[in-house]
Amino acid sequence: MLSILIPTYDYTCYPLVADLHQQAEKLDVSYEIIVAEDGSHSQVDIIANHKMEELSHCRHLISKEHLGPAGIRNLLARKASYNWILFIDSDAKVIQEDFLQTYLHQIGKADVIVGGLRHQKENHDPNKSLRFKYEKAADQHRSAAERGQHPYDKFTPFNVMMRRSTFLCIGFDESCREYGYEDALFGVELGKRHISILHIENPLLHMGLDTNEVFLQKTETALRTLKMLNGKMERHSYVGRVYGAFRKYHMTWALQGAHALLWKALRHQLSSKNPSLFLFSLYKLLYYSTL
Repeated sequence: MLSILIPTYDYTCYPLVADLHQQAEKLDVSYEIIVAEDGSHSQVDIIANHKMEELSHCRHLISKEHLGPAGIRNLLARKASYNWILFIDSDAKVIQEDFLQTYLHQIGKADVIVGGLRHQKENHDPNKSLRFKYEKAADQHRSAAERGQHPYDKFTPFNVMMRRSTFLCIGFDESCREYGYEDALFGVELGKRHISILHIENPLLHMGLDTNEVFLQKTETALRTLKMLNGKMERHSYVGRVYGAFRKYHMTWALQGAHALLWKALRHQLSSKNPSLFLFSLYKLLYYSTL
């Protein structure tokens, strides 16, 4: 019936597995929970996660090679035993006692069912101010009703259930070996193939906020991935569309000049206690123009 698939990298997700296992045991369905370490280096996290093997219907896979976010999810889908798969990121937290039951009630209504995500109301760590502010702004548009208006946009595998056969027909693009855009590209493919998708209110809490420096590094990595995709995603991303307009009018030199003048000041502001999301958008555009 259901394979719950959790990719992880240097993160202890045993508490998440334990919560999911507790819910699954109360359901009258066949299930499994598989966690795959994507080249994790932290033995502390690997050992902590390995405790899941003591739980029924749970498997802990260890890939010594870092496959990347696309490759590790493709591996998990191939290892899955059941016809429905539920992808969950390892830094998620279950916040509803009927989380799995809610998903099971939706089976058959669509080929892909997206549950959504939320963030904590407050952040007391100024070193994580940018990611927190960015995600809280995004949370305002993450209701099922708003997601359903443009169902294939901004697809994320953070918390999504789908037919295994649907996923295996498409899969994540393994040329995306680093962070970013493999998920959005998958959403584009779903739309191209007119695969049915349903957005529901069944969120998980995202616990893994990055520090400002790490988030900026991951943003740059994602933009390099966007560039590497050679136009596959450019018109589907805000940065790509704006850059395309500058390119159309032969004005990319202005972006590159602004990058040289403003780069250090932008990074300093975005690492402050009150970062500007407008300047974050500018930061992304200017960095993309240099690639």
